[in-house]
Amino acid sequence: MEVLDNGIEGFYVMNSSRNEQDARLRDVTRRQFFRDCGVGVGKIALASLLARGAVAAPANPLAIRQPHFAAKAKRVIYLFMAGAPSQLDLFDFKPTLVKYDGQPIPPDIVKDQRYAFIQKNAGLLATRFKFDKYGQSGAELSEMLPHLAKVADEICLIKSMWTNQFNHAPAQIMMNTGSPQLGRPSMGAWVSYGLGNEADDLPGFVVLSTGEGVSGGVHCWGCGFMPTVYAGVPFRSSGDPILNVSNPKFVDAQTQRASLDLINELNQHHFENVGDPEIETRISNYELAYRMQSSAPELMDISKESPETLALYGAEAGKPSFANNCLLARRLLERGVRFVNVYHGGWDHHSDVAGGLKGQCGATDQASAALLLDLKQRGMLDDTLVIWGGEFGRTPMVESSAALGRSMGRDHHPQAFTMWLAGAGVRTGQTIGATDDLGFHIAERPIHVHDLQATILHLLGLEHTELTYRFKGRDFRLTDVSGSIVSEILA
Repeated sequence: MEVLDNGIEGFYVMNSSRNEQDARLRDVTRRQFFRDCGVGVGKIALASLLARGAVAAPANPLAIRQPHFAAKAKRVIYLFMAGAPSQLDLFDFKPTLVKYDGQPIPPDIVKDQRYAFIQKNAGLLATRFKFDKYGQSGAELSEMLPHLAKVADEICLIKSMWTNQFNHAPAQIMMNTGSPQLGRPSMGAWVSYGLGNEADDLPGFVVLSTGEGVSGGVHCWGCGFMPTVYAGVPFRSSGDPILNVSNPKFVDAQTQRASLDLINELNQHHFENVGDPEIETRISNYELAYRMQSSAPELMDISKESPETLALYGAEAGKPSFANNCLLARRLLERGVRFVNVYHGGWDHHSDVAGGLKGQCGATDQASAALLLDLKQRGMLDDTLVIWGGEFGRTPMVESSAALGRSMGRDHHPQAFTMWLAGAGVRTGQTIGATDDLGFHIAERPIHVHDLQATILHLLGLEHTELTYRFKGRDFRLTDVSGSIVSEILA
């Protein structure tokens, strides 16, 4: 057994003839290689362009694969609200908090709890917003979500989510990868690995971002120990959609194609000798980047959308925003992209939670609801799963600190928070789970992060215990060693 340069273990039949052959190959000069190689330059790239999957040497790592069973959902849009929205001010109204606003929380409730900033004896903080019930389902929502209220019957509210992590970066990484540790594949990477890519000229997993950024960074959409072909590809909202895709001014199309043919042939030769899967990724990415030079700019140009569609989202061509990204997510799905992460940072309201939510809801509520309406009217919601939520919730106690300049905020709260799902395979028009009178502990149907991830994979036709990847002698999976499908979510 050898260990390759990238640390991936590989098994090879080692014998004297193979060793001698490898030695001879290492001694071949570049001039000798081009004289004797006998493989026409450009054959590999030409094959990939003429016929999908007809790759001359390494198999296509993103070839379409069948799910474990019939899938309800074919694609996913994950609206990730980085920073953790306050469920108590948006989704989980508590009259008891209103009654005891400002009074210390009972000590027996907060015993053995850990917090990032506040003291355990902090006073209770009631929401400053009005709540009402909407739709036939009677979903209870804050006045900060007037657009979501109009599609209340299209969503499934989950009020009993919980996580093990109480700080942003590890909690965001866990929500996206199933583990707080760095180096695990993200959900989009697992889906790409399990199902492949249906888009010929775009990545199967795309990342869009607005707001104040994501604490977990690239680890939230990375491939971990999988080949990098499965990682999310960030698209920019202005300028070139993807860095380093456009040609320099002095490189014409013919020169680029000739260069790419040569690079691919050299990569193929190297792959045949060492078998490193990262070389497959390199070949695939070069060709994909070549095709994206024409497809990506057209995709990102939302000015061709109808005025009615732009008004529905609140999007405006040329001005990057969460609304634009939601519209782009729909356009990506139309072109075959399977998984889109739309990150919007800025929900970490340790101070002035009411003012902070007014700004963030103003930036995201209309577009989130518009995405559901747009997908539905186009017949796409039937096979698209939409997810909305952050990494944890916020405390029912107030956070105030003169030293930090904070007042009327809320601290991190992993014990209970709210998310919603809509679309393919989801039984909408319902609320699952409940918290206690103070919104502190889960009182009904606890749903862990791994349970949600198992359910998402199930909707995509993937059995979470069978979708595994062997690394360093162990079979890994998105849900680690836990996770149960939440049957109440399923239609």
